[in-house]
Amino acid sequence: MLAQAADTAISADPWRFQWHPEVWVLVGFLTAAFVYMIKVIGPNAVPPGQQAVSRKNTYAFVGAMALLWVASDWPLHDISEEYLYSAHMLQHMMLSYFLPPLALLATPEWLLRVLIGDGGTYRAVRFLSKPVIAGVLFNLVAMVTHVPLVVNASLDNGPLHYSLHFIVVLFSLLMWMPVVGPFKEFHMGPLGKCIYLFLLSVVPTLPAAWLTFAEGAVYKPYDIPVRVFGWSVTVDQQLAGAIMKIGGGVFLWTLVIYIFFKRFANGYGEKQDYRRPTEPDDEPLTTADVDREFASSAPPQDVG
Repeated sequence: MLAQAADTAISADPWRFQWHPEVWVLVGFLTAAFVYMIKVIGPNAVPPGQQAVSRKNTYAFVGAMALLWVASDWPLHDISEEYLYSAHMLQHMMLSYFLPPLALLATPEWLLRVLIGDGGTYRAVRFLSKPVIAGVLFNLVAMVTHVPLVVNASLDNGPLHYSLHFIVVLFSLLMWMPVVGPFKEFHMGPLGKCIYLFLLSVVPTLPAAWLTFAEGAVYKPYDIPVRVFGWSVTVDQQLAGAIMKIGGGVFLWTLVIYIFFKRFANGYGEKQDYRRPTEPDDEPLTTADVDREFASSAPPQDVG
């Protein structure tokens, strides 16, 4: 009886360490694959003298792997799966809004062309990356993965849980392709990107409002006696709705503002200057120059 009580006490500890070797294996595999591609394949895939990977690619890859590890390992994964739906929402935000653009920025153009080629896979990716299709699919996946029936089932089924995470990341990558993908032919113009990202920030308003104003526990597995930080089920759901709407919205609006000012306000001060631009070899005009020109000109002819 005492042993059973001890086991119950341990299982009720939200902060107990839980080992997830599959996460470490995944991060290790992706890191090894990235290093292999840029060290072995890269030199033969780029013109002589050109680097296979830039410093920006490397920094973005490190950031993407760090986000993948934090979102999928202890303690965030365990708190989000067993105790707080707001932590679950934060986890999904990291996997859909923050990780995918970093992963795409980490991928050189040659690497993605090597991976998908120029045949049927390329055409499928191009079709699925069209802004309307990618945006609709992304939001459809976001809606489905927050349906109570789906969430409740995934919390009791490990393979289903990780499969949903894979689907979220996959369709998030397609959603970000027209904005920061390696293929420039997939990109929209700056104004199109601003409109696209703004619309993506509007759609989550409905499910976020539903979570914020819902009465009672929407997701029954989170209605448990053990309350992390002392947050009630209602507070937890309200915080999840705020993360979904405000967190994602602020991130997307920040990108919209950055893209807009980078494209449309670049050089604004110079364009509004009333002074005529001067060439590097322009010399100031002096009185001696004027006198010399008058002296060299022919006198007027008397036509009278």
